[in-house]
Amino acid sequence: MKINSSYILLKEIRCYAYHGVAPQENLIGNEYLIDLKLKVDISKATRTDEVADTVNYAEVHQVIKNEMAIPSKLLEHVSGRIIQKLFDQFPCIEKIELRLSKRNPPMGADIESAGIELQCSRDE
Repeated sequence: MKINSSYILLKEIRCYAYHGVAPQENLIGNEYLIDLKLKVDISKATRTDEVADTVNYAEVHQVIKNEMAIPSKLLEHVSGRIIQKLFDQFPCIEKIELRLSKRNPPMGADIESAGIELQCSRDE
């Protein structure tokens, strides 16, 4: 079997964190949702059934949890930190797509969430 492309997906990771420009966001915090798509060659793992032959998504989750615990003013900043840390820790990741949304942001609007999406490739 030839695998043309393969991805590891983590959907709707929920985190409570203290990101934002408004002072109240740093005190009260908010709920955040993260979707992650990692382009990784998992062909060896399809044959061996060994976690060592893929990216352990529990370890990916721990990176996200650690970075979300560090307050940032901007979602762009925390997203960039998460992506860089994942590239640093997991050399086999080729590309990352990350979507980070803040639930019910304090902006005087009836809105479910506000967020950003980044699509990044590893620096060569």
